[in-house]
Amino acid sequence: MSLLFAAALAALSPTGIVLDNLSVEDRYEVEVKIWRSERLARLKAEGGWLSLVGLHWLKDGDNSIGSAKGSDVLIASAPAKLGMAKLAGGEVTFTLEPGAIAIVGTSDRNKNAVLRDDRNENPTKVSFGTTSFYVIDRDGKKGLRVKDAEAPTRKNFLGLDYFEIAEKWRVEAKWEAFDPPRTLEVPTVLGTVEKYKVPGKAVFERGGKTYEVQPVLETADAKQLFLIFADKTTGKETYGAGRFLYADMPANGKIVLDFNKAYNPPCAFTPYATCPLAPPENRVNLRIDAGEKKYKGSAH
Repeated sequence: MSLLFAAALAALSPTGIVLDNLSVEDRYEVEVKIWRSERLARLKAEGGWLSLVGLHWLKDGDNSIGSAKGSDVLIASAPAKLGMAKLAGGEVTFTLEPGAIAIVGTSDRNKNAVLRDDRNENPTKVSFGTTSFYVIDRDGKKGLRVKDAEAPTRKNFLGLDYFEIAEKWRVEAKWEAFDPPRTLEVPTVLGTVEKYKVPGKAVFERGGKTYEVQPVLETADAKQLFLIFADKTTGKETYGAGRFLYADMPANGKIVLDFNKAYNPPCAFTPYATCPLAPPENRVNLRIDAGEKKYKGSAH
């Protein structure tokens, strides 16, 4: 390891470092390590996936919330009676129980509010103590996603393990656009199916064989493509439901799939996430020994 490379690693931070004086190989390794450090910071953040402690699907009408026995939404860290979430016409309205204290949205004075769900960029959050919740929408089904900064999964986090960084797994694939774009049906851990727009497929070679995957657009205005994939390490060295990978939009008929940045879905860390699974189109008969390995604390 060069002195410059060692100095770069010592200065590693999400704010970035100067890479100009490094070799191409060392620069690439530092860039991947920076990406991984930022990934770790997001995961460990107070509101990150490690803080997820509950997912409660709402029934039509009134749903009582609190720690009292018999609450429709039972949250151990909440007061006995926190409030009521009313689901009507696809909309959730939250009413704070008299005497209970919580911040609804941005104010502790809101006693009654319509809760924006996670189809919005900023869903309405209800916070009390170290705990908070917001509404998620899954194919019209509404639920409360509960997070707690003091969650055991966060406090007892075992860290992330990776395969060695290998530039050979920064794959420059051929991009074959679909005209018109197609729809890919992606199963989820809930047993539902989500539909994504697929603008094309990435085709690459490895060991004399050709492989292809279909990255999707998560939203109509997505700036990157999203790939949910499984390979021959899946369920053995890597998470059983597959892994995630983002890629920049294709250019000049090419797309870069950097498998060194492949990572585990939230379901690898908590049973309360609603993750998509790798569809048949993205299950490749290839050992991709790059990126994030199976989480030590995962049962899958």
